[in-house]
Amino acid sequence: MCPPTHFAVEYAINPWMLPGTVVDRRLALAQWEELRRTYLDLGHRVDLLAPVPGLPDMVYAANGATVVDGTVLAARFRHPQRAAEAVAHATWFRWAGTCVVEPEFVNEGEGDLLVVGSGPDAVILAGHGFRTDPRAHAEAARVFGREIVSLELVDPRYYHLDTAIAVLDATTLAWLPEAFTPASRAVLQERFPDAVVADPADAAVLGLNAVSDGRHVVLPVRATRLAAAVAERGFVPVPVDLSELLKGGGGPKCCTLEVRT
Repeated sequence: MCPPTHFAVEYAINPWMLPGTVVDRRLALAQWEELRRTYLDLGHRVDLLAPVPGLPDMVYAANGATVVDGTVLAARFRHPQRAAEAVAHATWFRWAGTCVVEPEFVNEGEGDLLVVGSGPDAVILAGHGFRTDPRAHAEAARVFGREIVSLELVDPRYYHLDTAIAVLDATTLAWLPEAFTPASRAVLQERFPDAVVADPADAAVLGLNAVSDGRHVVLPVRATRLAAAVAERGFVPVPVDLSELLKGGGGPKCCTLEVRT
C-alpha cells in the first residue's frame, strides 16, 4: 500500500476524475489508514511504498505490478501522468530482492490482471478495452506460466477489470455483466456459473473494487446489497469508507497490491 500523502485530482484519465474537485487530504489519509488497519486486524501483513511528490495517484497501488509465485511483472501505464509510478514500484520490488520482469506492452497491474486460485492451477483474468493492451495478456501468460482468460470491458466507468469483478475465492466471483462485451459475459458465465451478480447501484460506487482473503471481503461501505449477497454465500463482509479516494476512481482493491510469494 502507499499512503495518499500527495493525493489530488489534478487531471482526468477516467470518468470518476473531475479536475478541480476539492480533496480533503486529511480525510483521505484517515480513510486509507482505516483500510490499512483493517488488514492488520484481519491478520495480514502490510508493506508500505513511499509516496512520491508529483504522483497523486500512487495511492492506487494495485496498478503498480502483478505478483505471482514471487515473480513480479512490472506495470507500464497508458497515461503519461502515471508512468513514473511503475519505476517506483519496480524499484521497491528489486530492493526487496524480488525477480522483476519489465513489460513490453501496456499493463496496469492488478487493475487488469486478477489472479483466481493459487499454485499451478491459478488462472489469471485479464482485462482490456480501456487501459491494458491485449498483447500484454500473452506476455503475462509467458511470464507467469498460467492460463489467461481475456475479457473485454465496454463501460468507461469500469475502466479496469478490478472495478467490474471481485475475486472472492478460488471458485467464486462477484461481477457486473453489463461492464463486458457479450462474448466476455458468456466466458464468465460458463466458467463461473454461480458468480454473485452485483446490483448496478453497488457497482456504481465501486462496490466490486473489493479485496477478499477467501473469507473476509473488504468492500466500500455504500455497497450494501453486495455485502448482503456475499454474506449469503458464507463470506464475511467488512465495509470501509473510502469516499475521498473514490473521487479519483478507486476503492479498497485499487489501494491494495497483493504480494503472492
